[in-house]
Amino acid sequence: MVRADELSLFLEELTYAEAAQLRGAVAFLPTGATEAHGPHLPLATDVIISRTAAARAARRRRAAGEKAIVLPPLAYAVTEFAAGFDGTVSISIETARLLVRDVLVGAKRAGFVGVVICNAHLEPGNLVALREGMELAAAEGARAVFPDVTRKPHALRLGDEFKSGACHAGRYETSLVLAASPFLVRRELQTALAPNPSSLSVAIRDGKTSFEEAGGPNAYFGWPADATEAEGEGLYDELADIFATAAAELVGG
Repeated sequence: MVRADELSLFLEELTYAEAAQLRGAVAFLPTGATEAHGPHLPLATDVIISRTAAARAARRRRAAGEKAIVLPPLAYAVTEFAAGFDGTVSISIETARLLVRDVLVGAKRAGFVGVVICNAHLEPGNLVALREGMELAAAEGARAVFPDVTRKPHALRLGDEFKSGACHAGRYETSLVLAASPFLVRRELQTALAPNPSSLSVAIRDGKTSFEEAGGPNAYFGWPADATEAEGEGLYDELADIFATAAAELVGG
């Protein structure tokens, strides 16, 4: 029999007999979206980022001698800001919060001690759905934690572009995709993109409700041409530490 620490990190790759060895594990739930990320990044950008960060966090927990697993990602979310771009698939806040609740409760029933939500889709409606879904699950006895990277102290660790709010499909996200799945980045387009310093976070505070209104006619903000795989690796180190630390606190608490 394969030892628990030698099993795949990803729940969907296990048999039920193998999954039984991971009862009592902390689970990492990647959450993203299917939405436009500029002309150079795939629609699955947020899912790629959250799943990669979750896997690296799970490896850290296993290296520390703890059981850890990565749940299948949530690939649909509230994505109204990108609704004007082809390929974007948005769901309602109500559907999103109930989906989060059900997955967290289901993870508890499956024997996992708690869930760390590893989110890479930062639209305000999605953040609301994640928090409210977690609260609904807590009322049913499910333990979970949501380290929101848009808030301090986490946001301060993710680079100047991220802190500026001009970071959708910019240097930050492009670097992360380069480090995880470089062949999915359309490099000839990425390297030719002009900077777009319009702050999406400022636009949101000003009441804008779409990328177009926020100053992103091509669904990107920031400096994508400056992205590098090396920067992405460094960012994953930060994200993995944020999520692994949250897991340790969840289990310890």
